[in-house]
Amino acid sequence: MIPVLLFPQFDPVIVQFGPFGIRWYALAYIAGLLAGWRIARRLVTRTPAVATPAQVDDFLTWATLGVVLGGRLGYVLFYQPATYLAHPAMIFAVWEGGMSFHGGMLGVAIATAWFCHRNAINLLGFADRIATVAPIGLGLGRIANFINGELWGRPASPDLPWAMIFPRAGMIPRHPSQIYQALLEGLLLFTVMWIAARRESLRARFGLLTGVFLCGYAIARIIGEFFREPDAFLGFLAFGTTMGQLLSIPMFLAGLWLILRAR
Repeated sequence: MIPVLLFPQFDPVIVQFGPFGIRWYALAYIAGLLAGWRIARRLVTRTPAVATPAQVDDFLTWATLGVVLGGRLGYVLFYQPATYLAHPAMIFAVWEGGMSFHGGMLGVAIATAWFCHRNAINLLGFADRIATVAPIGLGLGRIANFINGELWGRPASPDLPWAMIFPRAGMIPRHPSQIYQALLEGLLLFTVMWIAARRESLRARFGLLTGVFLCGYAIARIIGEFFREPDAFLGFLAFGTTMGQLLSIPMFLAGLWLILRAR
């Protein structure tokens, strides 16, 4: 008898058309952007209104570019700068994987600031509405990580009922940390953001919801990293931390500053 669960070998490609294929990871990005877009169209019109649904429609393109370009460049700069600087052509090989949430967040932040400036929209008010729906894409992205059998967890006790063997990581029972992070960064954080966004008094304090999101994600990421195996090319950093945890610290501080400022 196998004492632990064996990772089901999902095909990372949903459907193949000749040399082109649709991957679960790409579908997670698309689904997260579309779901967030539809909900954000309603949020921006709630009192106090900060934009129009048509402006949210225009922002979808900006958000897509911010997520993809920021996520890729963030991974290149934060995780493997030497490798990509030595082989610049690899930067464009996004189909081989390698995206950073922290980089994607910075990309969306820049896109949001530029978009709001061009359209004379209150930056923090608009950012609050976008931050409310951001956990949807985060949760779906983690599920895609699980389907791809990547970013697995640290070794776990075989007695853990949901301990799982990821064949690419060896025959060692591990935490399915992708699921942990999907629940923390996706479901739980979205629930908190949605409850907060329903209160007009909180929506009126521009920057508060953005601060809650930044702090909430940072806390969820730091907790999730305790169960996730660090990247092999980085390993553990100072004091046993991981790159994901270190990058979450300035995010938490920025979120805390926004919350205090909104008060």
